[in-house]
Amino acid sequence: MLAMVLDSIGEPLRAAEVRTPAPEAGQVLIRVLTCGVCRTDLHVVDGELKDPKLPLIPGHQIVGEVVETGERVERFVAGDRVGIPWLGWTCGRCRYCERGRENLCDDARFTGYQIDGGYAEYAVADHRFCFPIPDVTDLQAAPLLCAGLIGYRSLVMAGDAERLGLYGFGAAAHIVTQVARHQGRQIFAFTRDGDVEAQRFAREMGAVWSGDSSNPPPEELDATIIFAPVGELVPSALRAVAKGGVVVCGGIHMSDIPSFPYELLWGERTLRSVANLTRRDGEEFLSLASEVPVRTEVVSFPLEKANEALSALREGRISGAAVIVVEEAKRSSSSS
Repeated sequence: MLAMVLDSIGEPLRAAEVRTPAPEAGQVLIRVLTCGVCRTDLHVVDGELKDPKLPLIPGHQIVGEVVETGERVERFVAGDRVGIPWLGWTCGRCRYCERGRENLCDDARFTGYQIDGGYAEYAVADHRFCFPIPDVTDLQAAPLLCAGLIGYRSLVMAGDAERLGLYGFGAAAHIVTQVARHQGRQIFAFTRDGDVEAQRFAREMGAVWSGDSSNPPPEELDATIIFAPVGELVPSALRAVAKGGVVVCGGIHMSDIPSFPYELLWGERTLRSVANLTRRDGEEFLSLASEVPVRTEVVSFPLEKANEALSALREGRISGAAVIVVEEAKRSSSSS
């Protein structure tokens, strides 16, 4: 099959013909239809997330069709459309797993990091960690599997905030905005200073205000979510929330947080992070996404252009989400 392979940290992905994987017991073999391009992929490729499996096929927002099942797979059959998320396996036995906090499992394995992912024509996955896909297109569905899931978990952590600030208006934020508006909340969007295009996009998606992240919002907020991997935003976000407010760091990686005076945290403000996702998050969010309904803004790239997709995301040239599309004609001609 054709795959885009990371051989060394910091190097471009390499287009390669590799052996199509076979499903082991408990696994499904997926013919990849689309795969979202996530900022976490950048953190892996650029070396900000340490010790990935190498060589590695990145990608963890996979939409595909089951073509083969291994032994002991009862949830899915050939022809089912499924989604493969970031969380690919947990031990099921540790204190976190037993208490419904499998996202914190010390032995967890992640798709596109320790497990080969979806920048390829085929992928295998543990059937227990796959999701049935709601009634949206393959292109629309891909960003729901990480940007949507992490955005949803971050939104839950923000509590019942009526006035919600979002720092960094990309794939996750544009999905969260739709869910939050559906719930009756107001969105205040913060972007890189001077990024008028992102600010326009945020207003189009329903934000009541958008502006530079270095400026305060027009009124105190009840909570903020930081999607941009910029530690310097934490003190700004704390300044933006009222007493009793919550600041949620929604990324898997962030640059160092600078020191800040205790008075920014005082007043029973809360600063917390979000780590990974649980299967329950996936079930709840995908059901809610159908109810809203969530519609993702997508820029598509063919599989062979995965490096261009990563560069566009790195440089902030994507409004909404980037998604790799595996073309049927190319798949049939190059699969092995």
